[in-house]
Amino acid sequence: MSETFKLTPLKIEEYTLANGLRVVLNSDNGIPVVSVAVYYNVGSRNEREGRTGFAHLFEHMMFQGSANVPKAGHFQHIMKAGGTMNGTTSSERTNYFETLPANQLPLALWLESDRMLSLAVTQENLDNQREAVKEEKRLRYDNQPYGQIFDLINEMIYQNFANAHSTIGSMEHLDDATVEDVQEFFRIFYAPNNAVLVLSGAFETATAKQLIDTYFGDIKSQPVPPSLDVSEPVEVAETYREWEDKLAPFPAFLLGWKIPQRRTPEFNALYLAGKVLYDGESSRLYQKLVKGEESVIQLFGFTDERRGPSSIFVGAIPKPEKDLSKIRETIMTEIHDLAAHGPTAEEMEKIENQLVNDAIRMRQSSMSRAQSIAEFALYDGDPTIVNRDLDDLLAVTAKQIRHAVGKYLNTDNRALLDVVPTGNGVGI
Repeated sequence: MSETFKLTPLKIEEYTLANGLRVVLNSDNGIPVVSVAVYYNVGSRNEREGRTGFAHLFEHMMFQGSANVPKAGHFQHIMKAGGTMNGTTSSERTNYFETLPANQLPLALWLESDRMLSLAVTQENLDNQREAVKEEKRLRYDNQPYGQIFDLINEMIYQNFANAHSTIGSMEHLDDATVEDVQEFFRIFYAPNNAVLVLSGAFETATAKQLIDTYFGDIKSQPVPPSLDVSEPVEVAETYREWEDKLAPFPAFLLGWKIPQRRTPEFNALYLAGKVLYDGESSRLYQKLVKGEESVIQLFGFTDERRGPSSIFVGAIPKPEKDLSKIRETIMTEIHDLAAHGPTAEEMEKIENQLVNDAIRMRQSSMSRAQSIAEFALYDGDPTIVNRDLDDLLAVTAKQIRHAVGKYLNTDNRALLDVVPTGNGVGI
């Protein structure tokens, strides 16, 4: 692909406080707003057997109050200041973020520092957030048709427990957890030396540094969390499973492949192969299965990007009376064709346009910039990768895509989950 397109580099300044907190500043005064992102280096991959769900539980716990902020006070402070906020959990990290008018930066930093220092990890908060997580699991997973298929396919793809278990975790494990267990988890992982703080938007650098030192500088560091092994054998854990879903109105299936970790040349090639295969209405599988054969109600594909072994999923919900095996055959035929011939020149041009468009859109949002910078800082130890990631992707060739698809996707080393409806279904 072309490497002639160049974006203006984002201004990046990085430094570390004495307590180990990594700070990245991206000053951009174009719009009078500022985004703050705090990324903790803890996700479901850090959980041990018998103690799953803690990372996600803490996403909830972090809004339950701290020394100077009452329960739900974080939300109220941000909303009253005209801002937005949220937090999320993945296998790789837990993050918290807010966007506010620029003059409200001290508020955001105070709120984030207060809960990093003094989160209220009490029995009462643990009990009510356990129930909140259970309700979320019931709503989003247990009582949704096809709600558990991505957790199931991960169990089939990965052999290492750190990679295979679900982010939401086990409700039995959360029930067994004591407040002392949860306090210890907080002490180990919610330390300044296990976090990255990113500011992106309109701020005066000297003032921001002073505020960061005032609010975060006195928080004590903690011993480094235990080292983590996320290595995997080449083979998937399980090649076939049939799963009965009493809520599903139609049968469905999900295919999964194990692929190399993020930002490796082969991962980049496979990420772009996904765009060719299933990303958007011009993708091969959409054109074949939705437009051409008109055989599926829904087609989905996803690249799960991780610091360790990653994965690609492709699945479909067929229309009634359509042959699932024929649909899977169409998918594998397209993968075989991509492995044999690679993407066309037209497809490579489409990829380039998508990548450039995505990069431009990311730069237009202070929050998107903050989150992208935080990921590179946390995962790769180098926030300036944000300024060359597009170049790395544009440098991928059609030949590299062809070879990577042939090695990792055009193979029998894959997981197939068949979803079989066993009830009346509730619609999709």
